[in-house]
Amino acid sequence: MKNNLKTVVLLAAMGALIMGIGSFFGQGGLIVGLVLALAIVGGSYWFSDSIAIKAARAVPVTEQEMPQYYAVVRELTSRAGMPMPKLYVSPEAQPNAFATGRSPDHAAVAVTQGILQVLDWDELRGVLAHEISHVGNRDILIGSVAAALAMVITFVARMAMWGAMFGGGDRDRDGGNIFGLLAMMILAPLAAGLLQMALSRSREYEADRSGARLIGDGEPLARALQKIETYAKQVPMNIDPAHAQAYIINPLTGRKVQFANLFRTHPPTEDRIARLRSREWAA
Repeated sequence: MKNNLKTVVLLAAMGALIMGIGSFFGQGGLIVGLVLALAIVGGSYWFSDSIAIKAARAVPVTEQEMPQYYAVVRELTSRAGMPMPKLYVSPEAQPNAFATGRSPDHAAVAVTQGILQVLDWDELRGVLAHEISHVGNRDILIGSVAAALAMVITFVARMAMWGAMFGGGDRDRDGGNIFGLLAMMILAPLAAGLLQMALSRSREYEADRSGARLIGDGEPLARALQKIETYAKQVPMNIDPAHAQAYIINPLTGRKVQFANLFRTHPPTEDRIARLRSREWAA
């Protein structure tokens, strides 16, 4: 309930940011921002699975090709009372995994070639329980909506920048609103990104808890997270940052970024492991 309330608040805050940006262009700008938000959110809702799968270059696998993969996912979805998702494998060497899709009836789970080589099946079961929990918690839809809203905010802020550069209105030419416009162009995309990251971190903790409950043990996922984090720092993945939040460990972990804690799309892995091993999920 706490995480769901946080989700509503964060998404509402993003919507308010769009409206605030649009207000700089009057009622017309507000309408344009709203239409863009609805269009992108709608597109991300209906096509979130195909977009993420294509971005990962993942391919479908059959039960004949990977019987154990199917057996584990079938067991987990049966326990969770969910339909069987489509299963994919990405050619990426970095160990990682993600789930996508707008609902349990339209879901997909993908693992990388790297994770199949690094984890044993007990650890991989913990990872897949985490991903199945994302599907059951509707996190993919929420994450897609948040990402879409963040994209809209960034896009409209850039429109504002170009509008200001080429004479976007009397208020800007007179200088009466130029400082507010400049602040909005810089701060709005930053605020949108931070809100999106806060939402992503909250959902990762919840998927860890739900996944551990699903298999009745947090240790397999804790070991898996430890291994994936170590390899993610050493093995690069060429992935659009917009899709990084979908993975169980941020695939861009190895990249050096200033203010890394501020811009984390995932909670600190050591914190996730500590929570799993303390059996917080069982409370």
